[in-house]
Amino acid sequence: MAPSTRSVQIYIKSNGNAFHKLWKSNPQQVPSLTPTNIHNCQINEGDVGNVGCILFWNYFHDGKKCVIKTITLDTDEGKKSVTFKGLEGDLLQARTDPDLLELYKTFVAHVQVDIHGPDSIVKWTVEYEKLDPNVPDLDTLMDFYKKVTKDIETHHLQN
Repeated sequence: MAPSTRSVQIYIKSNGNAFHKLWKSNPQQVPSLTPTNIHNCQINEGDVGNVGCILFWNYFHDGKKCVIKTITLDTDEGKKSVTFKGLEGDLLQARTDPDLLELYKTFVAHVQVDIHGPDSIVKWTVEYEKLDPNVPDLDTLMDFYKKVTKDIETHHLQN
């Protein structure tokens, strides 16, 4: 199957620099800001904020507890972006349970913040390749990213 892309933009009124810094340098704090969506983020290998850092995430998506192991592919301070590539987990083909549907061959998520004075735009872009034409696109995951972003915005505005 050919690679596909899905994107969503979310306007936030909280500090865009703080949002970027959270994903770049402190992703292990994300679960405390959006506990109904992301339950845990552990550093598995490497240094947070650096290319090559491997993180293990527990999250709740589509009514199910899910996991994904990611590697940081890129951080760009100028563009305020961070790129994570899925290595294994519930979305990917590297599964240990043969009864589970394998969904995507590749999964790369980019989070970028475009700062406009007091307001910012958070853009999530996911590049993925389906293993089968019947596998759904990532529309529900885009909704998930909206919820996560809004939870973080709410937390930042309250503090």
